Amino acid sequence: MSETKGMNITMNKCGDRIFVSGPSITSKEVEYVTEAVKNAWYDNSNYYNKKFEDAFKKYIGGNYAISLPSCTSAIHLAILALGIGQGDEIIVPDITWIATSAPISYVGAIPKFADIDKETWCITAESIERCITPNTKAVIPVDLYGNVPEMDEIQKICKKYNIAIIEDAAEAVGSIYNGRKAGSLGDIGVFSFHGSKIMTTGEGGMLLTDNEKIYNRCLKLRDHGRAESDKMFWNDEVGYKYKMSSMQAALGIAQLERIEELVENKRNIFNWYKKELKNIKGIKLNIEPKNTRSNYWMVTIVYDNRTYDISKEKLINELNKYNIDSRPFFYPLSMEPAYKEIPGIDQYSKLNKIAYEISPYAINLPCGMMMTQEIVEYVCKKLVYILNNSSKKK
Repeated sequence: MSETKGMNITMNKCGDRIFVSGPSITSKEVEYVTEAVKNAWYDNSNYYNKKFEDAFKKYIGGNYAISLPSCTSAIHLAILALGIGQGDEIIVPDITWIATSAPISYVGAIPKFADIDKETWCITAESIERCITPNTKAVIPVDLYGNVPEMDEIQKICKKYNIAIIEDAAEAVGSIYNGRKAGSLGDIGVFSFHGSKIMTTGEGGMLLTDNEKIYNRCLKLRDHGRAESDKMFWNDEVGYKYKMSSMQAALGIAQLERIEELVENKRNIFNWYKKELKNIKGIKLNIEPKNTRSNYWMVTIVYDNRTYDISKEKLINELNKYNIDSRPFFYPLSMEPAYKEIPGIDQYSKLNKIAYEISPYAINLPCGMMMTQEIVEYVCKKLVYILNNSSKKK
């Protein structure tokens, strides 16, 4: 493969619409995918997947990598490989997308929802320990919006109680915690390459681990449970069809070769927002602890409801009038109708006070790779205008 960088061909072809996210695609990506379309057959049928897996595990740090169709499938395989099933419990942050917790239900286990840190918005070690019972088998810390929880403390607690860690780094490729890449801080790391993420394969995911037993178990389960046998198409258990295509893998290779450029671009976008909003009263942006490099996957604002009288849904709708796309800060999972039947679900609104305090007054702002400083200035101008019109001190 050539190392031609080419110009960024991801132009803002959406007219006046400013989308909340979107990738950077250059001639490099087009070239690599085209090569895969032509060559990823016969003896080369697994070439691009292996190349992507090898490059990714080298970048993150890990012994084994498996390319998959989504991060959700990676979490599902991780839970199965750990032998977790009916009646077991897994702790997840109350603030995350349901993809983190849905695979827990797939296997008949029970999600337990833990509170988040007021500054990083990530799960806390203290709240994890509060959720532990004799049935707890794992915790899934989420690197929310590119930040990373205090994994040193989480590792201590999980070691104390013999609990496995599945690090959900879906949003944090390129983030760093205490000198280590996000996704390398647990027994298993899982990643997303959805089109909204910092690097993309369109759809796609990756599972990383240093544990050979877990790796081999996941390999079998993702390929319909094929047995090691002299017979072809011989299955000794029912598995799953969880594979990434060669074309997706080729796109991932090109994106990974540009990952530091992509992280730098995201960080520049965040700094433009920080500059524009630094003097605006009652607004807090993502923080970056001293021991962390965030990839700032999402630029997020939390606004003071004592200053501004507007719901996040209303704020999103008002921004939409100016063709500005935005997203709600995740709703607490424990308030989602999907989990209304879980025993004791009503307790979480009292236990997870920070999650319930922050969520109603926070949104994600446009921060895709197509953003320019001029567009950021426009978004901030309209955002401040809307907030000022909702001010309680008008």
